[in-house]
Amino acid sequence: MSICIIPARGGSKRIPRKNILPFHGKPLILYTIEVARESGLFQEIVVSTDSREIAEIAQEGGAQIHWRSGALADDHTSTMEVFEAVLGELSARERYSYGCMLYATAPFLKASYLRKGLERLQEEGACYSFAATEYDFPIWRSFGIERGRAQMFFPHYMEVRSQDLPPAYHDAGQFYWKRLSCTVPFHFNGAIPIVIPRYFVQDIDTPEDLKVAELTYEILKREGLL
Repeated sequence: MSICIIPARGGSKRIPRKNILPFHGKPLILYTIEVARESGLFQEIVVSTDSREIAEIAQEGGAQIHWRSGALADDHTSTMEVFEAVLGELSARERYSYGCMLYATAPFLKASYLRKGLERLQEEGACYSFAATEYDFPIWRSFGIERGRAQMFFPHYMEVRSQDLPPAYHDAGQFYWKRLSCTVPFHFNGAIPIVIPRYFVQDIDTPEDLKVAELTYEILKREGLL
């Protein structure tokens, strides 16, 4: 048995009201709630928020509400801290075997990958699984800029052909499964990555990100991928 927790505070700074902005006809958070319901994996879908506006929209979408304290709604509290706090306040560890944190701004999230995350966790006995995707350019060729000049982070890869460089992956920012009997904190080392295509991944942290997400969504819908 599993519980889903969606952190969604009301104080987004870079994009005000980000979690409930209209996105192709409905508030962003509803995409996440609907996929959680579609998956059939959860006995409870809980939105943790400090905003009445978010709470009303989430309830209309079929989610329950956890009212987040001010201490968990500041700019410095991580979503994983919120996840663990809500699990404790709801006594979820006593009632469920698995918990899943979903991001409220993940309109490309697909139920099939959510199911795979739980299945891998059950099969392999790890504490965590999470959505991941491959970088679209080899990070081994990345560089910083110091006093106006490029400085490679990995200069020994300068002459290596890109096709010979090892693949590198990053957190897709969509879902994080946890076996609730585990007491160790989340860390990428040892967690199971569920690799999803890059075109299903888009951070939405700036107005530019939002525009890219809207355009990508249009294409994916047109191609029948969503």
